[in-house]
Amino acid sequence: MNYKIEGAIRRNRKNFIIYAILWVIIAIIFVSPFSYSAHVAGLDGEFNLQIFIETFGTSITNPFATLGNLFTSEAVGDFISTLLVVTVFYTIFFFIGFVKSAPKNEFSDIEHGSSDWSQRGEQYQILSKNKGIILAEDNYLPLDKRGNINVLVVGRFWFW
Repeated sequence: MNYKIEGAIRRNRKNFIIYAILWVIIAIIFVSPFSYSAHVAGLDGEFNLQIFIETFGTSITNPFATLGNLFTSEAVGDFISTLLVVTVFYTIFFFIGFVKSAPKNEFSDIEHGSSDWSQRGEQYQILSKNKGIILAEDNYLPLDKRGNINVLVVGRFWFW
């Protein structure tokens, strides 16, 4: 099970920063105007939809000023609660994508026929690092090896 988490982290390493930047953009551009407009529309004790729409239209065109207005009009509590709800939904969608990107088995994304099947030089107990029949980069089948040294090479040779 550990290979699934490691594989998903390896695949999404670059996406973590993108997800964080997107969360900040959503918080500034959409959540702050929404929460400020909801706060202004509910100042009279009941929610006024017309005031909300007018305030939201002007707030979304200048989100940084709206972010400043949140702190001056004491609407920070509305902003934090709205941001918490958006963050929960954003996190749920993030983890769904993270789980779907996990490898299906332990050998996903490993090139078949490469030396990725071994770790920390254990292939050199059988193979040579310096000379012999070329199998892969830095992997040679020694000619002085006792026993069966038959080799089947599948693929093509690139010469240029």
